[in-house]
Amino acid sequence: MASRSTLFTPDRDVPGLIVKIGNYPLHHGGVGAIRSLGRLGVPMYAVTEDRWTPAAQSRYLERAFVWPTTGKEEPGQLVDGLLRIGRRIGRPTVLIPTDEEAAVLVAEHQDVLAGPFLFPRVEAALPRRLASKQGLHELCIEHGVASPASAFPDSYADIEEFAAHARFPVVAKNREAFVRRRQPAVIGTTRIPDAEHLLTLAARWGEHPGVILQEYLPREDAEDWIVHAYFGADAEPLALFTGVKVRSWPPHAGMTALAYVVDNPELSALAAQFIKQIGFSGVVDLDLRFDRRDGQYKLLDFNPRMGAQFRLFENESGVDVVRAQHLHLTGRKVPEGEQRAGHRYLVENIDLPALAAYRRSGYTTPHAPERASGTELAWFAADDVRPLFAMAARLVGPGLKHLYQLWRSTTRRGAVVK
Repeated sequence: MASRSTLFTPDRDVPGLIVKIGNYPLHHGGVGAIRSLGRLGVPMYAVTEDRWTPAAQSRYLERAFVWPTTGKEEPGQLVDGLLRIGRRIGRPTVLIPTDEEAAVLVAEHQDVLAGPFLFPRVEAALPRRLASKQGLHELCIEHGVASPASAFPDSYADIEEFAAHARFPVVAKNREAFVRRRQPAVIGTTRIPDAEHLLTLAARWGEHPGVILQEYLPREDAEDWIVHAYFGADAEPLALFTGVKVRSWPPHAGMTALAYVVDNPELSALAAQFIKQIGFSGVVDLDLRFDRRDGQYKLLDFNPRMGAQFRLFENESGVDVVRAQHLHLTGRKVPEGEQRAGHRYLVENIDLPALAAYRRSGYTTPHAPERASGTELAWFAADDVRPLFAMAARLVGPGLKHLYQLWRSTTRRGAVVK
């Protein structure tokens, strides 16, 4: 779906570069960013696994830099690769990370990268701390933000001690950026039903398990909310949006399949205050769960980069978080405007199985509107159809296998949840 007309003109002399670390070619967020700025005439470039990824096939992409990475590379090697790409582009370029590893890398090497690239300047250690489940939990405690009760075992003995006293089910997550790619403990965020399952899993995690064990918030007593925003140099929100997640895949997991824009002033204020307190600048993607038992929004994840579903959100002026970043970094004003309440975002390749699973479970989202005011599709766009066909072609093979493995994890190792 093509974007509506905008009330601003971007600097078309400043390109954008989609930066990713790791092998995940079916990433609709990267395609969305290419379309979002490309439709405004901004030259767009992207790091891709090969020339046949959906992002590489977008009509709005000037060039794909084929650079398969794993997240196991040395930071210096990754920085050198980015600098080579910067030299090939040949002019200052806005960096748009699509994963925690890329966001952490840019922040920790910002002085070196600041020559050829534009990006929000931030305390170098902050993105890594926010991307870390332990670091985020500690920041929540420090600033009085609610989060699920969590434990951070450093050994198998710690897990045995935890299992002896924990209230099950619990949730296991990989603890750190980069570590999750080098030595993942779990496939995704995983629900563990009892102590026996936990100890069986933990036997595979090695001497130093890189996991967080977290309180499970029952889906019947909770509702999933998302916040996407762009914060300027003084940690003031230049664009801030709230929405509710209706379906995800695997069921109740991290990848959004269907979401709606829903106005939530309380959540907006909570997010803005926390980000002001920690002093973060840039694009953020927050996942929170509203716990009806105590009436609190509990922060589950803080992604210091754009979220895959960011195109759900756009204000009346035509600004989304990626456009806000480009405008701000090129010295232009970011136009204000109300968000498109009732608008929905649907990811075609994962919403079909999610729909079937949610119908069987009977789970509903009370704050979701009965009827959408408009729909943004993740893959199909009438003005840019090739990414949809590239996605479909890849889904038949490894993509379908990946979804199957995630689904099997819900039966073999407990349900994968957010």
